[in-house]
Amino acid sequence: MVSDSATPFRWNSPARSQFDVEAHAVQMTSVDGFPIGGFVWRRRDASGEPRPVVIINSATSVRCRYYFRFAAFLFRHGFDVIVYDYRGIGESRPASLRGFNTSWLDWGCLDFEAVIKYAVDAFPGQPIDVIAHSIGGLMLGLAPSNGLINSAVTVGAQYAHWRDYARHVRARMFLKWHLFMPLVTECFGYFPGKRMGWLEDTPKGIVRDWAFGSSSLEGRWRRRFSTGRFGSHVPVRQFQSLTAPLLAISLTDDPFGTEAAVERLLSYFDSTSQTHLRLISYLIGETGVGHFGFFDSRFADNLWRIPLTWLQTGQIPTAVPGRIV
Repeated sequence: MVSDSATPFRWNSPARSQFDVEAHAVQMTSVDGFPIGGFVWRRRDASGEPRPVVIINSATSVRCRYYFRFAAFLFRHGFDVIVYDYRGIGESRPASLRGFNTSWLDWGCLDFEAVIKYAVDAFPGQPIDVIAHSIGGLMLGLAPSNGLINSAVTVGAQYAHWRDYARHVRARMFLKWHLFMPLVTECFGYFPGKRMGWLEDTPKGIVRDWAFGSSSLEGRWRRRFSTGRFGSHVPVRQFQSLTAPLLAISLTDDPFGTEAAVERLLSYFDSTSQTHLRLISYLIGETGVGHFGFFDSRFADNLWRIPLTWLQTGQIPTAVPGRIV
């Protein structure tokens, strides 16, 4: 299952045309009526066995379009796919972010929940799988309908608890994400990420959760889940409603998704059978995977096969360069 060989980890390279698959735009309605924009890859011929439908949960302030080639890859291998943007981002961005109030709780309890319900209605009888990147893994635990999920894969999933950042860059990352970002946000009323070359423009409430809420998820967030404005609908035990087999993928050169960070989030999912696969980045045959590189198409012939195989078989491919934590 796991290999420590120095031989580059690679299957046959896919033809570039593999990614030339068009999606069509859709608009879903969140639980509170907010419009959620996204895209769907769907087989037109409905004959034969029902294809699973995969929902892709994005990282914080990363547009769903970033995952297009990965979605097309899944579609070519037998899955229908939904990508979407959380409110305030990309296809779900309002006319102005100034004064636009939202939070991670909204993204999970309302937006991701709406996409699950859309999948149930639009793809009747098809199993629902989820691939979640970064904060998308936290969303898995927040949606009231997460018990409908058949199988899940997370990539670098954690909730930006600064003490879990990679030690050699922890101080710099703390200054950047937990001090500088909220200060700039206070000046503009939102974080102008595109202007600065840092991700997408981001609503103020999301910046607040990233900078401050993540450090108190063990304390204040637990109380918010039980007594906040979502009331009894979002207790911590909502995480335990997820019973799908869960593969958590992390990489050794990811400064956010350290082993401690990924394990911290996994500890919330008490009802899943969990497998944490820690990939050794320098053995993959490419450089610079980090936190965002996994979904780059240069990894289609190696890394992408790992979640694909898990969704197809519930197994990890052989000769994967890493270890089970």
